[in-house]
Amino acid sequence: MTWRQLRVLIQHLPPESSTMTALRNQLSDEELAEQADTGEPEKGRWSLLEQLTASLLDAVRRLEYVTICANTEKKSDRPDPPEPTARPGAKPRKPKPKITDQAAERLFQLINGGAA
Repeated sequence: MTWRQLRVLIQHLPPESSTMTALRNQLSDEELAEQADTGEPEKGRWSLLEQLTASLLDAVRRLEYVTICANTEKKSDRPDPPEPTARPGAKPRKPKPKITDQAAERLFQLINGGAA
């Protein structure tokens, strides 16, 4: 087998194959954005079936979370919200920054005209 034949075989693998997933996971944010703009389906993130399955899994986890929260009296006993299913080629979501008491107090002062 020549190098050219190997390249052609790899380029024509289905998007959900392990090889294409590994190649996508090594791309930088800029390369992912460029491929999204050029619309190369062979380098797409997942096939439609995997996207729908992940969406279904996220919905079931969210419904389970809502059911638990609705049946839990104390807020402290409630679990953390579920994380979305990781998709190949997509970076995990950054956690929301939490404000400290000192920053909250400073913000309160700024809002109430204490900027001087």
